Amino acid sequence: MFGLGKRAPAAPPADPNDPVHVRVVNVSKRYGDHEVLSSVTFDILRGLSNVVIGASGSGKTVFLRQLIRLETPDSGQIVVDGEDIVPLDVVSLVRVRKKFGMVFQGAALFDSMSVFDNAAFPLREHTKLGAKAVREKVMDRLTALGVDHAAKKMPSELSGGMRKRVAVARALVLEPAILIYDEPTTGLDPITSRTVDELIEDTRSRFGVTSVVISHDMASVFHIGHRINLLHKGRIVAAGTPVEFAADRSPVVTEFLSASGVSPAEALKHRAHAS
Repeated sequence: MFGLGKRAPAAPPADPNDPVHVRVVNVSKRYGDHEVLSSVTFDILRGLSNVVIGASGSGKTVFLRQLIRLETPDSGQIVVDGEDIVPLDVVSLVRVRKKFGMVFQGAALFDSMSVFDNAAFPLREHTKLGAKAVREKVMDRLTALGVDHAAKKMPSELSGGMRKRVAVARALVLEPAILIYDEPTTGLDPITSRTVDELIEDTRSRFGVTSVVISHDMASVFHIGHRINLLHKGRIVAAGTPVEFAADRSPVVTEFLSASGVSPAEALKHRAHAS
């Protein structure tokens, strides 16, 4: 452990040419006698949209807490840019967490703050930037996300889609390399959900971030996913591209797709037309 005034060791230099941004290797987590995650292993690919899907109770939320190290896995590795973040101490984790941006379920904006102040919050909390620099960075992000005109409005005055845009702007102000979306389309109507899908892809393309999307919305998954990973009873039981996933005839995948009510063939056809 590092005392006050001491710096944690520098991270190994990231390799931007490594196609794998995060390697999750044999990650397990239990609470008492209940094992929620069991040897979870898969790769999060750099600069692409990586989707983790699963039914309620499959372990998605617990996995997310391990990924950003809000909790410590019981075993396994989470290797971010070549560095295993599982054994890191509190001081080093502050550095690592700056690589992650988070868009929470339902946007999770502060109701008592304006759009501008919501987006400025991370900069005011985690940097020493002056008011002018904060304003420039916030307005740049709000403009890029198409919500600069709403800077003085309160969250209650915004539509669901606009709240998501503000949440993404807030997540981007610290310039993270990895942007995580927790159930981004939950509670939204189908039209707004597809708008959010387009926002996720546009953000990935425009800002060059690696997207990690936790979801159970199969229409969204086939629309945005470059890599789909199915978590079932605490294990990754299927992983692949949308085409590979749609063609998977294993019982768990077949049952999950059937229960979702989304036809893979139809979803892939719409994706091809949109590309």
